[in-house]
Amino acid sequence: MSNGIGWFEIGTDRPDEVERFYGEVFGWTVGDDPSSSDGSSYRIITTPDPGSVRGGLFATGGKIPNYAIFNVLVADTETACRQAAAAGGKVLIEPQTTPDGLIFAHLLDPSGNHFGVYTEPAGRNA
Repeated sequence: MSNGIGWFEIGTDRPDEVERFYGEVFGWTVGDDPSSSDGSSYRIITTPDPGSVRGGLFATGGKIPNYAIFNVLVADTETACRQAAAAGGKVLIEPQTTPDGLIFAHLLDPSGNHFGVYTEPAGRNA
């Protein structure tokens, strides 16, 4: 699934409150990230619909503004960033690679909407 929405992410300085809110309102559950062995502040969100996109909950510690964004799965994150900039967008967070090889970046569209792009680690399918 390339160029489709493959993930969503909520960044918050109040992760316990946000976890409770989405659980009560939509029945979402939040659990530890199995790919993280460093006690990361990143947790995995699962929705009750087995066909739905999953997401992540990031405890920001108040270091960045709170956000909720969708992420588009792309073949190449760096190329997507160049294309977005050429089309009038802006790169907010340059491509970064996680310890497990996932590459992600955060962008703005021309009207200022924040979204993300990411590329799966080699050998892993979405």
